[in-house]
Amino acid sequence: MLQDKEMVNDYLAGINASLTGYAHIIAQTNNSDLRQTLIQMRDQDESRQRTLYSYALQKGHYKPAAPASKEVVEQLRNQLMSEQ
Repeated sequence: MLQDKEMVNDYLAGINASLTGYAHIIAQTNNSDLRQTLIQMRDQDESRQRTLYSYALQKGHYKPAAPASKEVVEQLRNQLMSEQ
C-alpha cells in the first residue's frame, strides 16, 4: 500500500504535468469559450497544487530549495525582461 508521502508526491507530479499541458493547449486554442474553460481548469489545478504543496511542506514530505538572494532574483528578472 502506498504511503502518504508517495501519494502526495505522485499527485503533485500529475498536477504539475497537467499544468504544463494546459500551457501548451491554451496557447494554441482559437475558440475563446474553450480557451476560457481551459484557463479556469488550469487555475483550479494551480490552486490544488498549492494546497497540496502546503500540505507536503507541513508534513515534511517536501523540502524546498534554499531561497534565492535578492540579487539573483533581480538578475533573472532583468534577463527575462531583456529577452522580450
